[in-house]
Amino acid sequence: MTPSPSDRSPWRWLLPLLVGVGTWLVSLMLPHAGIPARSWGLLALFATTVVALMTRPLPAGAVALLAITASTLLGLVPVQDALAGFSNATVWLIVAAFLFARGIVKTKLGERLAYHIIRRFGGSSLRLGYSIVLADLAMAPMTPSNTARAGGILFPITLSVARAFGSEPGATATVMGAFLMQTLYHGDLIVSSMFLTACAPNPLVAELTRSGAHLELTWRMWALAALGPGLVALVVVPLVVYGLCPPTLRDTRPAQQLASERLQAMGPMRRDEWLMLGIFALVLILWLTGEWHGASPTAIAYLGVALLLVTNLLDWQDVLSEKGAWDALMWFGGLVMLAGQLDKAGLTKAFAVATAHLVGGWPWWWALALLLVVYLYAHYAFASLVAHVTAMFPAFFAVAVGLGAPPLLAALALGFFSNLNAAITHYGTGPAPIIFGAGYLSLGQWWRLGFLLSVVQLLIWLPVGFLWWRVIGLW
Repeated sequence: MTPSPSDRSPWRWLLPLLVGVGTWLVSLMLPHAGIPARSWGLLALFATTVVALMTRPLPAGAVALLAITASTLLGLVPVQDALAGFSNATVWLIVAAFLFARGIVKTKLGERLAYHIIRRFGGSSLRLGYSIVLADLAMAPMTPSNTARAGGILFPITLSVARAFGSEPGATATVMGAFLMQTLYHGDLIVSSMFLTACAPNPLVAELTRSGAHLELTWRMWALAALGPGLVALVVVPLVVYGLCPPTLRDTRPAQQLASERLQAMGPMRRDEWLMLGIFALVLILWLTGEWHGASPTAIAYLGVALLLVTNLLDWQDVLSEKGAWDALMWFGGLVMLAGQLDKAGLTKAFAVATAHLVGGWPWWWALALLLVVYLYAHYAFASLVAHVTAMFPAFFAVAVGLGAPPLLAALALGFFSNLNAAITHYGTGPAPIIFGAGYLSLGQWWRLGFLLSVVQLLIWLPVGFLWWRVIGLW
């Protein structure tokens, strides 16, 4: 469940080093740009790290370790802060999701669920993709963590469905797995944007809007504003993924009969499967009722992992052997730290101010559209949706309103793109390293597809969105 191994060729270091040196040279040419020298150093290190993750001169975890070491030795980050990414709750939720997926696979509950899904929805690969997105949509209003929903619940089931078709990372990835994983991920970003309670940054957007403009973003208002472009995106995006990442197995109807035969051969559910199903249901219920009891999604996930260990569904060797979890912990934790330090150093605020000057004097609708585009692609510099909102939403919202955009429209549009912006990288939000870590797509494929699908999202949410928002009276 890990991406393809790195190529140790020294030439793979060339592009990352050129990017880092190039960023540093730009800082020398712009000494009065209002950006501190430390910020330029962090930007150069962050850019070098991201490009090295793409060229893979070393495995991702090793690249992150080098970046953490360099940040301290160069005096950019104190050692305590350099290790702060490993205390991030989302990072540890990702680890728990990998371990939970291992339990579902080991007990063969995932295999059984996969055959049931194939038997019910397996008339075509596209129908399977839509069934995963619809399951996500059904849970989203009550699950405020997209990592818990897409990574903890749907990922192990989707993985089991892919494996039931004989699709594994590597030579058989394109049989079914690559398509299903991309559909799960990009479908989840749309679903996350459609409800105030579907993802962590959404309530933060509502709070920043209330405190900054004294406007209340209600659950109903958010859902209504997202309904038009969201439904179009839910229909179109799986079709686009199907075209960009086509499964080689198109006619899956024979698999429905095979699934029925396999279920019959498996017989009734065994003790381990019932236990796994009970723990799975408990974690799901606790995630869905999080607003009532207030427990963290990460704490709930580790309750599930603890129960797996106590019931011997997993042993400690299983935990130690889950390489994908520990690899994701290392590289994602390192990126979370670097991205957070960029924000603390003031680079993101300087970027927001520069963008404000760019659209000064424009008609508000064109200015808001450009701000949304810039806001989306600025997420290359973030490893957290909440961090992106905290750093950039207030400035972009203030600029849009200052140019005449209706405050309610500006807040909601930026709120929707606070989820859609994670399409572009494999580290943009919690589910990304989990789904990428399954190994069905290379890093280059993930970034290429992510960029193309980000363009598709813009082509849907800008024209359809502005038209829908006009119809419902937001402007």
